Amino acid sequence: MSPNTPFTEAPHRNRSDFKNLRAVAPFLTDYIGRVIIALSCLILAKFANVGIPLALKEIIDALDISKQNIIVLPIALLLGYGALRLGSALFNELRDSIFARVRYRAMRRLSARLLDHLYSLALRFHLERQTGAISRDLDRGTRSVSTLLNYLTFSILPTIAEFALVTVILFINYEIKFLIVIFVTVIIYVGFTLAMSEWRMHFRHSMNKLDSEANSQAIDGLINYETVKYFGNEAYEVAQYDTTLNAWENDAVKSQTSMSALNFGQSIIIAVGATIIMIYASQGVVDGDLTLGDLVLINAFLLQLFIPLGFLGIIYRQTIHSLADMDLMLKLLNQEPEIKDSKNANSIELKKGEIQFKHVDFNYNENREILNDVNFSIPPGNKVAVVGPSGAGKSTLVRLLFRFYDVNNGQIMIDGQDIRDVTQASLRNIIGIVPQDTVLFNNSIYYNIGYAKPNAGKDEIIAAARMAHIHEFIETLPEGYDTVVGERGLKLSGGEKQRIAIARVVLKNPKILIFDEATSALDSKSEQAILSALKEVAMHHSTLVIAHRLSTVVDADKILVMENGRIVEQGTHQALIEKNGSYTNMWTLQQQEREENSEIQNI
Repeated sequence: MSPNTPFTEAPHRNRSDFKNLRAVAPFLTDYIGRVIIALSCLILAKFANVGIPLALKEIIDALDISKQNIIVLPIALLLGYGALRLGSALFNELRDSIFARVRYRAMRRLSARLLDHLYSLALRFHLERQTGAISRDLDRGTRSVSTLLNYLTFSILPTIAEFALVTVILFINYEIKFLIVIFVTVIIYVGFTLAMSEWRMHFRHSMNKLDSEANSQAIDGLINYETVKYFGNEAYEVAQYDTTLNAWENDAVKSQTSMSALNFGQSIIIAVGATIIMIYASQGVVDGDLTLGDLVLINAFLLQLFIPLGFLGIIYRQTIHSLADMDLMLKLLNQEPEIKDSKNANSIELKKGEIQFKHVDFNYNENREILNDVNFSIPPGNKVAVVGPSGAGKSTLVRLLFRFYDVNNGQIMIDGQDIRDVTQASLRNIIGIVPQDTVLFNNSIYYNIGYAKPNAGKDEIIAAARMAHIHEFIETLPEGYDTVVGERGLKLSGGEKQRIAIARVVLKNPKILIFDEATSALDSKSEQAILSALKEVAMHHSTLVIAHRLSTVVDADKILVMENGRIVEQGTHQALIEKNGSYTNMWTLQQQEREENSEIQNI
């Protein structure tokens, strides 16, 4: 299954429901004792429920004046009737209470497992996914498990148990014609319900697809709120959303209308079957073969059977819908991570922090080569910069080093260890990055800096903020470190966000540092302050710097110049200037731009 497969469009006919149910079953094992007790309560509740009409029959026969001259109040029967009603309610409520922990623990474990699995999927999946659609699929998927358990425990199994008990009683005590009518009615009812519900199913699938699509459109627009505002496209976004909801509305109306037809058809079948049964029972009373108590008993059994069957259509629809929703969730859960730890992977053994790219080839797809025979090393404690035009493959080096992707050919080594042979967690633990596009959590500044080291103390966080030259700014805020930065850090400027990212990596204090355009959002004055801080931070670290402004990397031990996925030049700043090649051209252009900007500012 490809990463961009639209889960919401999976047709229910391609499902394997029994396989899916087996996959979910292990999530119930935490409280297997509770499951057994809940099922026992269910059976006891049904015995009590079936006993109620039997007690009622005996009470009516005891009070039938045509059968006896003296009427004695049947206290024992009346008390038994009340006890049966109380017992039915008690065991039903016990079943619900005992099973609640099973349901909600299953939902909790499944939700946590799904989130953990999403984190295990490769960057490729997350770049191609639709956040809104995935969010809705996950929500429906976890709720589907609760719905299935709810209907199974509280509707399907109780109805089967009650039907079995009633069938046995009718078979033993009454003519076979009563049982035949009930069986025929139930078979016709079930057949009609299943056929109609199956026909209606495509409306639900279309509604699910459109619901996820509309949700995805809304979330995508809100995430990109500023872009929408920049281009004045609020009406355009709302129009797209409303167009999708219009299609959803039409399918919803068709779904509701067809449900009304289904309900009416069910009512006809139940009415005909119940009328025939009552005619037979009434004739039996007239003929003297049955008592009034028998008539009441048969009528009560009919009500007990057909009232649950009246919800069969709803139960079937909801069960099929839940199975469809669960299928989408499990397809996501079963998607294999693209990047996995090898079976014999061990934690990386960090010694000096030497990095080597050995003849690395890489492409995201076969039609576009990104890196070709990239070969370089970063000696322990050295600073190596990579420069070049956009699309040259600079940021891809970072993604490969973090092992978000695996190389097609060649090797990436740290202290002589192929990064594919060590655990991803240990690899990423020794690398810190200040990315070009800093995205913050919608939480406090304190939380965002401390995210690099959740158990860090306040003094450590403040020290990291000072080194990143943002402590003074934070102190000027009314809420200081408790200031909430907003969704994706929208309440802060680009430079402020970048300095928080720098403070975060300072707090992590990894052996290997990566700066991916780390000062791109800063003005010249702030840039110089940050560069000084970064130089101090990187003093004893192996450092890879991805840079656009060449002035920020003139102190690098080595500069790599990339074009079209290849290293075309390498050396120190001075050596590259003397070569009078690509680097010299870039340097000259940037110096001219800098002079022009200075002249403009002085005007």
